[in-house]
Amino acid sequence: MTRPGWVLASEWTKIRSVRSTVWTLAAAVVVTVALGMLISFLISDSFEDLSSRERRTFDPTFISFAGTSLGQLAMIAFGVLVVSNEYSTGMIRASLAAVPQRGVLMAAKVSVATALALLVGMLTSFLTFFLGQAMLGEHSTDLGQPGVLRAVVGGGLYMGLMALFAMGVAWLLRSPMLSFGVLIPFFFMISGILANVSATEKIGDYLPDQAGSRIMAVVDDGERPYGPWTGMLIMLAWVAAALVAGYVGLKKRDA
Repeated sequence: MTRPGWVLASEWTKIRSVRSTVWTLAAAVVVTVALGMLISFLISDSFEDLSSRERRTFDPTFISFAGTSLGQLAMIAFGVLVVSNEYSTGMIRASLAAVPQRGVLMAAKVSVATALALLVGMLTSFLTFFLGQAMLGEHSTDLGQPGVLRAVVGGGLYMGLMALFAMGVAWLLRSPMLSFGVLIPFFFMISGILANVSATEKIGDYLPDQAGSRIMAVVDDGERPYGPWTGMLIMLAWVAAALVAGYVGLKKRDA
């Protein structure tokens, strides 16, 4: 029986020794923080031009997370690369020879990658919040206000879960190009279109990114039929389904 500690150490070595995975995590931090600061500054500078309704529903916390829409793509890339690099290089055969218990191998990779993604996600979320609030100036809020700390911690959870969802899909599809070809257009275009077209918005509300991002909002704009924690549970259900599908693919198919 393979010792779990050895497998964990092996997966940690794989992840940190591949430059692409390190750079995608760095990109997630930089893009999310930089874009959040920029949008926050622009909103603060043009606050007087907002309509009365926009001022009533103004959410300084959610505004500072404006960069998450692009930063999440880097987290998706991290999740895909962590899994699919082994398939594209053929290393998966060596990994399965060393750890024939496929569930153990998957659990170790999920554990290491999730811990790293959540760590980076939390760091990104708190940086984004504090620097975004600095840009908002007099229109800012703070962690002591109701719902704000939940939103900031939720932002970190959201980014980590997005990487985990991508890992499940990558195990199912096994190809980096196919995984990127499905996930990037879906989250960058299709999800937003479905959520913002009246005929399909009820479907869009229950997609993983649309539901999960509700956790980062403090002010309820009335556009979602559920609250922040329900939205997070919906996202968790998507993540669980992706991981189960990925496990079935890993278990049933040859390397």
